[in-house]
Parts: sequence; C-alpha cells; structure tokens
Amino acid sequence: MTGFPEENKEMRVLHVITSLDSGGAEGVLARLCRADHSNAHHVISLMDEGVYGLPLRRAGVQVYCAGMPRGKVTVKGLFRLWLFIREARPDVIQTWMYHADFLGGLLGRLAGVRSIVWGIRNTDLEPGKSSRSTILVAKLCARISSWLPARIAVCAEKAAEVHARLGYCTGKMTVIPNGYDLARFKPLPSSAEVIRHEFQIPASDVLIGMVARFDPYKDHGNLISALEQLDERGVEFRCLLVGEGMDSGNSKLMKFIEDAGLEKRIILAGRRADIPVVMSALDLHVLSSLSEAFPNVIAEAMACGTPCVSTDVGDASLIVGDTGWIVPPGNSDKLAAAVQKAINEILDADEWGSRKAAARTRIENRFSLKGMITSFDSLWQAVLR
Repeated sequence: MTGFPEENKEMRVLHVITSLDSGGAEGVLARLCRADHSNAHHVISLMDEGVYGLPLRRAGVQVYCAGMPRGKVTVKGLFRLWLFIREARPDVIQTWMYHADFLGGLLGRLAGVRSIVWGIRNTDLEPGKSSRSTILVAKLCARISSWLPARIAVCAEKAAEVHARLGYCTGKMTVIPNGYDLARFKPLPSSAEVIRHEFQIPASDVLIGMVARFDPYKDHGNLISALEQLDERGVEFRCLLVGEGMDSGNSKLMKFIEDAGLEKRIILAGRRADIPVVMSALDLHVLSSLSEAFPNVIAEAMACGTPCVSTDVGDASLIVGDTGWIVPPGNSDKLAAAVQKAINEILDADEWGSRKAAARTRIENRFSLKGMITSFDSLWQAVLR
C-alpha cells in the first residue's frame, strides 16, 4: 500500500462497506462518492472491488480491499482493514451494512477514530432469508449501538422503526433517504423502440418489467402468479425481467415460468448496464418484494417517468405516493388487480401521461442526489462538532 494522498477538501471521509458487488447500498455509496466534490472520499471493501471498484477509481476515489472471503473474517483481512484506517487518517468513518458497521466501527476505534457513523440499509431480518451471521451481527450491533457509533444513518423510516425494536439506539438515528442522479435517470423517449426491437415485442403489448436480482426477498414467484392471472384473463402483455439470475440457467425461476405457462410472456434479460434505457422503455414497473428498506428500483423507474406497482415494503409507499399503486406483500391476487388497473389506465393516453409526469416530479422534489449529499454532509459535520 502506498498511502493515501493529501487533499485540500473539507473532510476526509473513509467508507467501509461489506462488498462492492451490484446492490442497492453499493450503488448509493458509488453515487455519493462520485457526486460529492466538497469532501475527499476513500472506500474500503471488506471483500474485493466487485463491480463498483473500477468506476469509483476512474472517478478519482481511492479504493482498497481487505480481501476477506464471503462469509468469513480473517486475521489478515482485519489487519489490512486496521492498517488502511490508520494510513487514511479520516475525519469521519462512514460504514455501510451490518458486518462493515461492526468491523469498521471496532477497527476504527482501535485506530483512534471516534467520528464513526454507521449505515443501516435493511428493514427486515428473517431466518431463512437473511443469513444466520447477518442476523447475529445485527443483534450484536444493536447491543453496542449506544456507545460505538457517534451517529447512525438509516436509509428509510421503516428501517428506523424496525431497528429501534431490535434495540438500536434511537437517539443516534438520522433518516437519510436515497438520492438519484436525475441527469442519468430521466425519460428517454426513444428507448421504448430500442428495447421492443431488441426483444421483438409488439407495439400492441403492454410492457411490464421488474429490475431485481433473483433472491427470496424479491419474491419472483408472487410476480409470476400475478402475471398468470392476467394471462388467463386474456391481457396482452410482455414482462421483462432484468437482473442477476434472470436467465434460462436459473432452474428455479424457469420452473416458476413453465408451471404458469408464461414462456411466451416473460423475457429473461439477465444483468444489464443500460438500466435507465430499460426503465424508460417500460410502460409499468412492478416490484413484488417481501421485504425492502428503501427500494431503489422504484425511484429509478419513477425518475424515468415510469409509474410503479409495488408491494408495501420498507418506504415503498413513501416513494410512490399517489403516483402508483401499493399492495400487500405476498398477495398475488391484489398484485394482479393493481397491475390490471394500471394497464386499463395506460389506454387513456392523457391520464397516463399525467401519471408519468407526476412520478418524475415526485422524485425530483423528494429524492434528489443533491439532497442526499447535503444530508450526509450535515451529519458528518455534526459528528465532527
């Protein structure tokens, strides 16, 4: 390691995150570091540099990796983490997710840093869906939350409520909603033609989509059950599934689709880099999750002018407001009814155009990237004072 360069910026902020793979927390961290030019940002991944390491380095952010295997803590990795913190000499350590909160917080204290801000990015912790180690570490963090971190940044009101019940120190919590790059996520009128041509989707079919990795919490089975009902009613639609695991190699997903008889309705697009294009091309974005904290995909779709149907998870209802539809999680009947209602409204061009504009405006007014940066900056300044 060559050491951290000197900077002439207001604060030196060191971020410690569990990984830099594709995910909501990782994406928020990347947006924050690349867009905040007032402070000097450095990032330590407990694992490797994943998908965000290279883009961060290209943006001038120092990225370091402790090299710990997934699900394991090593002595060598801990020593690297401690050494990185010592050499960085940060004004503030901002940690992201439970393992990074615990290890980054403890090693930060051992390295002599007291200005430590934890980051909570989850809402629910349920056995069978969250790993045993994640649940254990979260409960351990709750026990030490009153003395280790100076403050706790929480991404959603719902997450704050859940973690307060878990025993986290409520007096240290500050809710900072995610912010979005509205120059990147914006309506792209030509995208519909591009995506429909790529996947040979007729103009007469409503294009529904869900951008999410294959994960028990995303409950793709619920979505497919709802789509099966629409198919039985003779609704002409196609559904584009985008994300890690959204491909024919996923045997569990393929069984869901085949059992529902939706092979001709559902398109598996896998992981893609052109998410703003995809979001803009959709007529309607659907999120069928069982649990979320602050679902980024809803806000990203709305920023692109695409209305949403979502299950009532995390802060989804706060994001959507009156621009879309919220239904109970795990209820395919109500999910199908909401999607059907949205499809019926799409036929009214004027009404649907107003809804699309309202979705974009809501994100502009409430969840801008500038607003998120200002909130984090104010929190870090308060911790230093």
